[in-house]
Amino acid sequence: MPDKISLREAERKVFQSSFNDGLWDILLGGFVTMFAIAPLLSASLGDFWSSAIFLPIWGVLYLAIWLTRKLVISPRIGTVSFGKVRKNKLRKFTWLMLAFNGIVFIFGCLVALNLIRIPGWGMTSLFGLMLLAGFSLAAYLLDFPRLYLYGLLLFVAAPIGEWLRTEFGATHHGYPIVYGVASGVMILTGLVAFVLFLKDNPVIPIPADGAPNERTGA
Repeated sequence: MPDKISLREAERKVFQSSFNDGLWDILLGGFVTMFAIAPLLSASLGDFWSSAIFLPIWGVLYLAIWLTRKLVISPRIGTVSFGKVRKNKLRKFTWLMLAFNGIVFIFGCLVALNLIRIPGWGMTSLFGLMLLAGFSLAAYLLDFPRLYLYGLLLFVAAPIGEWLRTEFGATHHGYPIVYGVASGVMILTGLVAFVLFLKDNPVIPIPADGAPNERTGA
């Protein structure tokens, strides 16, 4: 039993180390940027298209992250093969997040079409709770504690934006300000983590037989 526990713990640490390169932070920060920019586009594009226009941008960002992981990260840490338990957890995470984002998307469409009407502060609180729930779920399933902090940051962003609107007249419920700051914090954290990762992990020399390096989880 002690051996099984130690192997499981070792796999968990290897899995957590895959977040140390900061690329997830940059990807999530890019996603949050939409909440800062979309309100500025709503007057010309409408509520729906001001958000939908970011879909191809996310695709390009995800492709850039994937290529960076493949061409820059893998040569430094090798590839990782996880066990059945971890793979099942990742599969569960994928389906749960797809379901969660689908629900949020449908809800957003209903609000944009005025099929659901909620007073300003109620909508703000509900939106913040959705972000907190989504980030907390991801943090739990991925063993990525930093996501809890990001969830809290986004949870308080919406009410702070409303406060900036009522007290200082900030436009668009203050979203360009608060979500701009939140995305900036996440992207900056990711960039710092990425630079430190490159510094601490030089490129692994290729073995004489040309076989790639691989770390295996239990």
